[in-house]
Amino acid sequence: MRLIQFKLASGQRAVGVTGADGDDDTVRIVQSTESVLALAQAAIAAKHGLAQEIAKRGTQGTDSVKAILSEQRALPPVDHPDPAHWFVSGTGLTHLGSATTRDSMHHKISTDENTLTDSMKIFKWGVEGGKPASGEIGSQPEWFYKGSGSSVVAPGAALPWPSFAEDAGEEPEIAALYVIGPDRKPYRIGFALGNEYSDHVMEQRNYLYLAHSKLRYSSYGPELILGDFPEHVEGTTQILRDGKVLWEKPFLSGAQNMSHTLENLEFHHFKYEQFLEPGDLHVHFFGTATLSFADGIRTQLGDVFRISAPGFGAPLSNPIAALETRNAPGSVVQL
Repeated sequence: MRLIQFKLASGQRAVGVTGADGDDDTVRIVQSTESVLALAQAAIAAKHGLAQEIAKRGTQGTDSVKAILSEQRALPPVDHPDPAHWFVSGTGLTHLGSATTRDSMHHKISTDENTLTDSMKIFKWGVEGGKPASGEIGSQPEWFYKGSGSSVVAPGAALPWPSFAEDAGEEPEIAALYVIGPDRKPYRIGFALGNEYSDHVMEQRNYLYLAHSKLRYSSYGPELILGDFPEHVEGTTQILRDGKVLWEKPFLSGAQNMSHTLENLEFHHFKYEQFLEPGDLHVHFFGTATLSFADGIRTQLGDVFRISAPGFGAPLSNPIAALETRNAPGSVVQL
């Protein structure tokens, strides 16, 4: 089952079921439901799954995925009314990449660990200890913070390029969505395509700038898939310039193509008590092994990112637009 969150022609919020009976365009509108977050919280309270909650409410009326996207009525597939309670974070160095990349990586990490860079050490630890038996603790992945929900843009909306940024690069990933229940337990809502969007030029200058490079906007959706984490995802990333494909490349994700289990990644995020506040929403990106930056591509204003993968519904598309920095040096006000 897939869900989409959107606005009706009237402007009212709605949640719809997509992909029913093999029909990828028809959206069946869930009755008495204005947000996936509220739907998930009701399911937690009733002690059953999202599919059961949707079946209980039923659907009435339809819309169209194509119309929702073309009319820019799509919302992030899960959002929160208060951005301060909507956390965006991620993990890196989690993907094995293509067979060629995988062979290259294994060759590098087979050398003396003392000769490896910090990045390669973390990758090596993930390959060796990222998939422990269920219930056991494996090695920690790289972890980063991207911002609050105010840094999320809707599918189809522009990803801002801040005036201080040196790059605006895509990162095609799978994002998982979680809500913290009244019992302080994380409840997984589902998965969506994501563009984790980073500043690769800044990161390349010095790896200690990684934290800065990740404090950028991001987007995920437009559809949410329910159920288990996919075993194998083979998607496509494109960059369009002036309506033509400038760059295109496949990307791999899913459990088979990662050096960490989903359980291990989730444990190392939610082991922190500050991430277990009831009602909070968490968007967690799982990393990628495919970047246009690595192929020498430098994006520019007006370029459009398009990320797609079988089983995830409609592609995630976002153009790049300029964003002037709000604060200049010396703009802090003394009280």
